[in-house]
Amino acid sequence: MPSLLVTLLAALLISGLPGKSLAVEKSFYSPVIHVDVEQHRILISQLGGVFYIDVPEIARPHMEKLPISGLVDFVVEWKSDDEMPVLKTWKVKSGESTCLYFNGKECK
Repeated sequence: MPSLLVTLLAALLISGLPGKSLAVEKSFYSPVIHVDVEQHRILISQLGGVFYIDVPEIARPHMEKLPISGLVDFVVEWKSDDEMPVLKTWKVKSGESTCLYFNGKECK
């Protein structure tokens, strides 16, 4: 029985602990397709596909300031393919907005 326990622990260490994942920071240069204020997310496109970015609470008052169809450089934190990426920053590259740069804390 102790050898079975040791084997199971070794397998867990080799494969990584369940539920643990490393977040990866990614950047997407995309047009803003839709701003969903009720669900706190922004629909963007990348490589022919579309997906939502989750907007953290600190950015929610500013998300309506993003220009629909405007080009924006979004930086997100991506934890896994099963979870929606979370917005960190944005820079509006084309289109009119009162929030051209969101640095993760405030608009500039």
